[in-house]
Amino acid sequence: MINTVVARRYANAIFALSETEGDKALAHRGECLANLSAMIAASPGLDLTLKSPVVSIEEKKAVVGKLLAKIKADNIMQNFCFLLADKERLAFLREIATLYGELLDEKKGVVRGRVTTAISLSPEDEKQILNAISTKKSGREVKLEFAVDASILGGMVLQMGDKVWDASLQAQLSTLRETFKRGE
Repeated sequence: MINTVVARRYANAIFALSETEGDKALAHRGECLANLSAMIAASPGLDLTLKSPVVSIEEKKAVVGKLLAKIKADNIMQNFCFLLADKERLAFLREIATLYGELLDEKKGVVRGRVTTAISLSPEDEKQILNAISTKKSGREVKLEFAVDASILGGMVLQMGDKVWDASLQAQLSTLRETFKRGE
């Protein structure tokens, strides 16, 4: 809980600063944060280094500086990451990136969701589901991530934000089981 509050404050701060510079700065910094987050996720050793109290702040800044140079981050992004290092908040970088992405989506009017099915879908089926969901969310762009989970047996589970629509065979069988238990 406290981690989320800390990460949200930093994400809001860099977002507000970027917003004053325009949409191009917002998008570029969002891309930088997403790239940094992906690099950290791909390398557990890097994640441990940034979180370690044994590694000095200067060493962490050197590592982050090299990463930022690799992704061509601007001075404000570099200063932001160095501030995180100075305040020993680099451990929150991935969460800050996620929250920044959510703020950016909200500003652009994008709704993100996740569709889980029992089998992988063809690109045509994915497009058809995306179109069906987009028409119900009038005026907002919808971006979906598709996943496979054989345990749902059939149907699909759609999660958008904090809402979940479970049309899986597993959920229907569970409902039927409960009905039989109650004797209805």
